[in-house]
Amino acid sequence: MAGIKGNDFSSPDGVMTFEKTEMKVANLGNVKVARVVIQPGWSWSSCIKPATGTESCGNRHVGVVASGCMVATHDDGTEMKLCEGDAYVIEPGHDGWVEGDEAAILYEFNTEAIEHFAEYSENLDN
Repeated sequence: MAGIKGNDFSSPDGVMTFEKTEMKVANLGNVKVARVVIQPGWSWSSCIKPATGTESCGNRHVGVVASGCMVATHDDGTEMKLCEGDAYVIEPGHDGWVEGDEAAILYEFNTEAIEHFAEYSENLDN
């Protein structure tokens, strides 16, 4: 087993898309990294909720914002605007949306969302 692993998003191990969202996944052995591009006008409640059947997102997200801004609001009432350079952990039970006219580009690491994204995409395609 190599001591260094690398991969890139120009030839990802997986690509998933649906309304205003694209996720490219790079596998690094037992670690997955996703590059997520979400377009202006995207919100979890309008673009993802229809596929989940839940009132809020049930996944935990760990990542960093590469560009753009998004807002996350948790069921407990906390809300945070996340912009370029911000690292985040968003616990299950939240909504979120892109703020402004620029796409938000996020990198997420080993989150449940990476695993569930394909399932949600299939549900929205039906």
